[in-house]
Amino acid sequence: MSEPLAEPPRRPGFVRRAAAGAWHVPAGFGMLLRSPRLWPLAALPVALALILVLLGAVLGIFLIPRVEALFAPTPGTRPVWIELPASLLLWTAVVGSGVFLGLGVALLLASPALEQLSRQVEARVRGSVIESSRGLVWELAQSLRGGFYFLLAAPGVFLLGLIPIIGPFLSMLWGGRAVAYQMTDSALTRRGLGFKGRWRWHREWLPESQGFGVAGMVGLLVPFANLLLAPALVAGGTLLVLALEPLSSEPATNGDAGPRGGPADGPLEGEDDAA
Repeated sequence: MSEPLAEPPRRPGFVRRAAAGAWHVPAGFGMLLRSPRLWPLAALPVALALILVLLGAVLGIFLIPRVEALFAPTPGTRPVWIELPASLLLWTAVVGSGVFLGLGVALLLASPALEQLSRQVEARVRGSVIESSRGLVWELAQSLRGGFYFLLAAPGVFLLGLIPIIGPFLSMLWGGRAVAYQMTDSALTRRGLGFKGRWRWHREWLPESQGFGVAGMVGLLVPFANLLLAPALVAGGTLLVLALEPLSSEPATNGDAGPRGGPADGPLEGEDDAA
């Protein structure tokens, strides 16, 4: 008599998977801070982020009076318990959008250094670097395409933030999506994934991707930590790709093919070195 087939293991819930993705943000910071050999590659992105994130914040502060005149309730027409939170959320959305835009420009300008940083992180964790792309020209084209997508997401972050009450939360989710896409761009491109293939990868690993991206957006609002955010998130995004890769049924090595498999269930292979 044959034995009954074992039930397949249950997938972790969305929240647990999102938390596993968010964990890679502090993991990226940890790897960067404990790896002096990575600091030279992080120097240019940090310098650009320092300048451009500050300029983005100043731009946001400059625009706040005009945005308030258009969208904030007229003083005295609403109860204070409505006016004050609405103003605070509006300030957060406008300044956050400026910071997001500054970070996007910094990432685009520092993309060669960040790609090398991603390679070094992968080599440190795995001992080697996967090379399945279609060549340097193709990689550069994919990098520019991803960078411009990140910049184009900035208006969406701003406009969503203007929606009363729920706007800043929608803005955070949309910005987190763009952050996750951009910070895993180098690692996924090296695996031969084109623009559409990278989107399929993020749909496949939606909870992990969204958790990582939202945690990165929160990091944008933390003083001083946000200056290290660009290299730390690239390191964390590379760790996220490496963590999910063993769960795929086969690696992606051809154009827009995406990985398949089950969800991540927390820190995985190679991450003991980065925790």
